[in-house]
Amino acid sequence: MSAAADEPFVPYIAHDEFRAGMPHGRMRVVVNPALVRPYIVQRTRVNVLAVALIAAGAALALAGQALPAVVLVALGIVANRLVRQQAARIVLHLALKDPAVYAEVTSNGVMEVRRTS
Repeated sequence: MSAAADEPFVPYIAHDEFRAGMPHGRMRVVVNPALVRPYIVQRTRVNVLAVALIAAGAALALAGQALPAVVLVALGIVANRLVRQQAARIVLHLALKDPAVYAEVTSNGVMEVRRTS
């Protein structure tokens, strides 16, 4: 292990430096899987979308429209699972684009950014 990996304190890296270094491989990003999924679900409000799609599907099923109902329920379930599965990529994309998101996820332990050697 290197001396940088043994450091208990990770220095703060500014958003501009993060954006400039990330495409060139100068940054190492570690995303906490236990924290990133709830953060992205809350940030994207995918649960609200999934519940709305499932409720619309249930309403269509009660109205006798079985095929559109199944499609809407499936879309609701797939959307929720897809966002949860891709949460790390989504948070990285949001952090690259928005300095406020970058500050939030780095200060709350959702994402850790280090310079590479």
